This record gives sequence, structure tokens and C-alpha cells, in this order.
Amino acid sequence: MHEHATYEITTTRPHTPPGVPARRPVILPAEIPPGVDWVTLPNGVRTLAYTQPAPPPQIPVTAPQPIPAWAKTTALLAPTVGGGIAAAGVGLSYAAPGLIAMTHALWSAAALLVAAVIAIPVILRTTRQTPTASTHITQNITANGLFGRANGAVHHH
Repeated sequence: MHEHATYEITTTRPHTPPGVPARRPVILPAEIPPGVDWVTLPNGVRTLAYTQPAPPPQIPVTAPQPIPAWAKTTALLAPTVGGGIAAAGVGLSYAAPGLIAMTHALWSAAALLVAAVIAIPVILRTTRQTPTASTHITQNITANGLFGRANGAVHHH
């Protein structure tokens, strides 16, 4: 189905003007990463290539840390709190008709209170006996100076 094709490995040389020798990049042996080595290609050119897969990076292994007490407490309380909220919801659903009746009773009591606050003073005003003649008192006070003796008279009409 597929033909096995061979490909020629080619390398490009940097372009240099005529008469100037080509300079190759220099790499120190310490700079070569692990898994890379000098290889000779079939056409005789030496180059760097990966000779084996790079080893996986070493991840430092740490000792497992103990779980804090607050985390354990929180983890144990979470289902309890959730169950309590669920129970409260069920209780409110059973209590809803009674709560509605109580709100109606409270509104009725509030209306009765407002009616009493308005009606009692009106009833008291109408039933109170008013005197036929009112008493008028006139008072005249005179004084001479800031610290003088005050004299006065009271007149009943």
C-alpha cells in the first residue's frame, strides 16, 4: 500500500561571500544536553543529534503531610449541616399552612389594634361631658427692675 521511500538528509550551509572562509558555530561539550551526541551522517557530515530519548525530569518526592484538624472537622460537619438544612426545608413545607394562618391572624390583630387606637379617643371625646361655662383666669404680674419685688392679681371670670 505504501512504498518504503528513503530520503536523503541534507544540510544547508550558511551563505558566505566569496573569498571569506565559512565559520562554524562552536559549542562546548558542557553545553550539550543529555541524550545529544555527535553523529556522522551517511554522506560523511558530522552533526549533533538526539541519540536516545531525554530522561524524564526528576520530581522531588515529599513526605505526605498530615491532614489538619480543622479540615477533618469541616469535612465531618458538612453533611451534618446539609442534613440540617434539608430537615428545616421539610419542616417548613409541613408548617406552611399553619404559618399562613398565623400571618392572617397577626394581620387581623394589627388591624384591630389600629382600629382601637383610632376609635377609643373618638368614643372618649363624644362621651365626655363638657361644662356649660368655662372658667377664665387672668393673672397680672408687675415687677420693677431685675431684682425688684413682683406684685400680682388673679381675676376669676
